Amino acid sequence: MNDQNQHFSGIRLTQERISQYQKRILKVFLFVLLSLFITTEPPLYADTCLGCHKSIEPVVDLSLLKKSVHAPLKCTDCHQTIESDHYSGSTSKVNCGSCHTEIADHLAQSAHQEGKHSQISDVPRCTHCHGTHGILPKSDPTSPIYHMNVPELCSQCHTNEKITHKHPIPTPEFIQNYRQSVHGKGITESGLIVSAVCTDCHTAHEVKAKTNVQSSIFHTQVPLTCGKCHVGILSDFEKSAHGKMWKEENLKGPVCTTCHTSHQISDPRSDSFKLDIPHKCGTCHVDKAPTYGDTFHGKATSFGYVVAAGCADCHTPHLNLSKNDPLSTIHKSNLTKTCGKCHSSINEKFISYDPHLNANDKSQSPIVYYFHRFMLLLLIGVFGFFGLHTLLWLQRSIVGAIRKEFTRYWNKDTYIKRFSSTHRLTHLFVIISFLGLALTGIPLKYHEAHWAHVMNILLGGIEVTRFIHRFCAIITFGYFMFHIGYIFYKKFDLLSPDSLIPRKKDLIDFYHNIRWFLYLGERPHIGRWSYWEKFDYFAVFWGVPVIGLSGLILWFPEFFTHFLPGYLINIAMVVHSEEALLAVSFIFTIHFFHTHLKPESFPIDTVIFTGKMPLDRFIEERPEEYENLKNSGKLEQLLTKPPTAFEERLARWIGFTALVLGLITALFIYITLFFQCTDKVNQLL
Repeated sequence: MNDQNQHFSGIRLTQERISQYQKRILKVFLFVLLSLFITTEPPLYADTCLGCHKSIEPVVDLSLLKKSVHAPLKCTDCHQTIESDHYSGSTSKVNCGSCHTEIADHLAQSAHQEGKHSQISDVPRCTHCHGTHGILPKSDPTSPIYHMNVPELCSQCHTNEKITHKHPIPTPEFIQNYRQSVHGKGITESGLIVSAVCTDCHTAHEVKAKTNVQSSIFHTQVPLTCGKCHVGILSDFEKSAHGKMWKEENLKGPVCTTCHTSHQISDPRSDSFKLDIPHKCGTCHVDKAPTYGDTFHGKATSFGYVVAAGCADCHTPHLNLSKNDPLSTIHKSNLTKTCGKCHSSINEKFISYDPHLNANDKSQSPIVYYFHRFMLLLLIGVFGFFGLHTLLWLQRSIVGAIRKEFTRYWNKDTYIKRFSSTHRLTHLFVIISFLGLALTGIPLKYHEAHWAHVMNILLGGIEVTRFIHRFCAIITFGYFMFHIGYIFYKKFDLLSPDSLIPRKKDLIDFYHNIRWFLYLGERPHIGRWSYWEKFDYFAVFWGVPVIGLSGLILWFPEFFTHFLPGYLINIAMVVHSEEALLAVSFIFTIHFFHTHLKPESFPIDTVIFTGKMPLDRFIEERPEEYENLKNSGKLEQLLTKPPTAFEERLARWIGFTALVLGLITALFIYITLFFQCTDKVNQLL
């Protein structure tokens, strides 16, 4: 019985299985039948699409597609309307935003696509930067968005003049500036992956104009943008006086790009960057820049002397604090340390020197102000008096030459010895040292003028001119001390007619000379020394100790401030500068006129070089001295042979060299003074 039941159970199982198979076959049949009438295609994969697009446009490179970050995707994930496109014959643009929603939103608000720009054909889209089918991750060195490749990627559009001329975007120069910057060279020359590229500052998708407050390069956002890399500098900047302005969102306050620029960022260790710092700081600190320029630091820096202290050397580059802040490097308690980095053995007196003192501001230092006023009045007084004296003499001599009132060519058979070898040698040292001091010192005073830089370069640069200047100063001290000793040795009668001490006769000669200038009388009978020659002499006699002592203070400020106040350095700067200008301008114009440029002597007077003068000329120009020598019986002792041809040529060569160099220097001075006065008048107007 049991066997029979098992038999019937097996039959039922077999029938059930047959029924299941029939159902499956029916489903397959129905699916095939329906597929003949329904046109919907299955999802397309690369191997399906490439059946055509291996050769038909747009051609797809399967090898690129396999390397792409989109390799796992189906074609229709991006080309979502491809079925209808096939039938319509058109191609719709891929919508990357269907997946990259957040990035698409950022891009839509960026400078690349916001507003009307989104409808412009050459506006960059996703594929312009990322590619199409060969999209690689940004970590792949062959990817166009790989960190090292970003600058070249951006330059494809930003160096295309067809694009830059068409749209209100920066001209291509900034790309070249970036390539030459410390960031650009870090990429191209050093291969540093940490060097900043376009996207580090502008971001990848949220690129906005610098005028947009939401931009990463908006004025108040710049420190945060730069601070992503320069963390330590940002920390200092936040504490600084500049950083406080930034925190207050004061748009006048400097940020990173104010000093470093945006694209042309130089290596802060480079000479060019250091030398440009005073100019950068001076664009904001307009009241401090001129006073810095008045110091040797400022003048030397303008001539390319990198060792000279610049703004950042004293104030620090980024942690610049108010002088009232105890942590500031320029706080009174810290100045010894700050200045001591360059100046050894300094003390409290030294730091009382004010590097930003304005000599025209009485409130800053009355004593410096009055010294400056005295020097200006002295300068104006001397040039006012002798300028008029020279002009009157010039016009009278021209008329006298036309009237043939004086002889220009004398009998050269007999000469008289006018200057001893000691006089001539001393004068030669005066010429050499004075020219050296003038040619190396005057360019420093007018360091902002182009000619000053040319002259400085021709003389070998600031380090060479410093040596020349100091060497010539030593020569000056030498001949001055020798001359003092010579006076005591010879025991000159200070009240004799041959003395250089002014006397009553000089006033009489001056009166008669003015009458002659004005066609009211004869020329005065001049003795051994005229009143203008005595003035020339005492100008040097006064100038050497004044310029020399002030120069020594500037040369050895640490030594002198051990027993003198620091503001004496400020006084020395004023006195040395103004007295030097007076001396150089006077010698190269007034003195040169007295000796060489007046029509009676033009173009050169060689007497001071040869020591000899034609007797006929001596009688005409020095009648009083001639009579004194003749009456005393000393005339015959002074008669001598004419100078040799060699002596005459050498005298002319030395004289013309000094004359030309002096006149060129004087011309540059007067041209510069003219433009300075013009600028001041324009400012007042």
